[in-house]
Amino acid sequence: MHSSGRILAIDFGERRIGLALSDELGMIASGAGTIPNDDRSIPHIVGLVTERGVIRVIVGLPLTLKGEQGDSARLVHGFVEALEKSIGVPVQLVDERFTSSMATQAIRDMGVGRKKRRDKGKVDEIAAVILLQGYLDSQ
Repeated sequence: MHSSGRILAIDFGERRIGLALSDELGMIASGAGTIPNDDRSIPHIVGLVTERGVIRVIVGLPLTLKGEQGDSARLVHGFVEALEKSIGVPVQLVDERFTSSMATQAIRDMGVGRKKRRDKGKVDEIAAVILLQGYLDSQ
């Protein structure tokens, strides 16, 4: 079990970043919205870490089906490098294969209409929740 404090999960995307936060006991993941991936994303994340008492950040690493790193993984590594320079808590990469497809399926299972299912921001946020809950369950 973790020491008391929240964990922030990041589903990194070229356009948007999905966010999820754990409760203070590190048991339950909840969506924390999405932010645009731009020059303000790292300052926004640093503020969230400070405001919410985050003790660890996990970032989804998009691996291929063979477990290899492609172009998307290289983008994530660059983002994590920049984030680590700005943030005072540990940042950890976690395999995120299938989280986006699982998020899309979860939205479908909730009975959300086709139009709302196209909301990529919601998919990114739920992917971050799935990533975080998987991480929490494995601890």
